[in-house]
Amino acid sequence: MKNLKLIKVESPTQGAEQVYEIIKDELESGRLNVLGLATGSTMVPIYDKWIESDLDFTNIVTFNLDEYIGIPASSPNSYAYFMNEHLFDKKEFRKTNIPDGMAEDLAEECEAYEELLQEYPLDLQLLGVGENGHIAFNEPGTSFDSVTHVARLTESTLGVNSQYFENDEKIPETALTMGISSILGAKKLVLLAFGEKKRAAITKLLEGDVTVEWPITKLLRHDDVTVITDLEI
Repeated sequence: MKNLKLIKVESPTQGAEQVYEIIKDELESGRLNVLGLATGSTMVPIYDKWIESDLDFTNIVTFNLDEYIGIPASSPNSYAYFMNEHLFDKKEFRKTNIPDGMAEDLAEECEAYEELLQEYPLDLQLLGVGENGHIAFNEPGTSFDSVTHVARLTESTLGVNSQYFENDEKIPETALTMGISSILGAKKLVLLAFGEKKRAAITKLLEGDVTVEWPITKLLRHDDVTVITDLEI
């Protein structure tokens, strides 16, 4: 697995330091123009570090991996709200893109988002991973050829994500998500996995077998992957 670089850290805070150094190097080298972003608690210390820094994103276009369907961007449970709160309201970017989960025509929204990704190829994509090995909302069994699409979330994912819903709003069972092929189109992938609940997914990745039942394993077919984890593997 020569394409996979494994970085062991002691904590998510140390992981954020590692991501900062990668992003700083990519920016200073001129290799980073289009950046793929993710949401969730794993990303909070990363974005906090960026906000505290003098990193200049004013020429950077961003794309987020996914968004819930049926939740307006103004809802605290939306990923658009998360991104505004934790990054976009505090750092200036050239342009930011998040799928519109309130679009009247979801198929059209997926197609338009994928066309934008083709127009602005990703230089680097940040990724988390689900307990069941999903990347973005590409659940086990998702085709490796998938592009931006409507995904139905598994009971496992719904159970984990429900803890983040701060009010009585029901967690949606569907979301718009970049497909596995969309994600693998990035020149560089940086995946973060912290805590024992992520052990099964990281173990499957390092076993070296590629299977649709563990979407994370498709990263083994990419040329440049960095995995940052606090797990002893």
